[in-house]
Amino acid sequence: MSSGRRIVLASGNAGKIAELEALLAPWVDTVIPQSFFFVPEAAETGTTFIENAIIKARNAAEHTGLPAIADDSGLAIPALDGAPGVRSARWAGDEADDAANNAQLRDALIDLNAHERSAHYRCVVVFMRHAADPAPLIAEGVWAGELVDNPAGANGFGYDPHFYLPAHQCTAAQLEASVKNAISHRGQALSLLRAQLEQEWRAH
Repeated sequence: MSSGRRIVLASGNAGKIAELEALLAPWVDTVIPQSFFFVPEAAETGTTFIENAIIKARNAAEHTGLPAIADDSGLAIPALDGAPGVRSARWAGDEADDAANNAQLRDALIDLNAHERSAHYRCVVVFMRHAADPAPLIAEGVWAGELVDNPAGANGFGYDPHFYLPAHQCTAAQLEASVKNAISHRGQALSLLRAQLEQEWRAH
């Protein structure tokens, strides 16, 4: 039983909220977006996904007094020394949208041969029991693929139209949402986090 547990999500993304509620049931009664509490966005000043996820979770917990979950994720291209990495959402500039970032990606692909186009999505999810939690739970997921010049698919977001999955013979943006959530970097990380939470909550 969930025992009235409520968790704040350091995001206003409705899709993430629904995904978390489904994944954490029956352990949690409610997942509440931080926007419900008018929590200001945290400045993502970390140099790693883990640092940024902790910053966002701590910010949400501090402003709400509730346990918080945050994720930080992005695309990493080994041939570009891991870029765009933590700057995935802002690769083309701080105000960049998906279209601008994907244009930046296509420009980068011009200089990469077929053997340099491997890439992976990485997601880190953090659970903080309170803002001063010295040992937050951390889970990570990695989703490998290849980058293609021509975008395909209308599902997903970010770099998904250029992220090709050889095993599925399509891009991430061409996958059904249920399939993507089961195998993606975020889906992997959330499943691992759920296992940690279940173990901790059963002990109490």
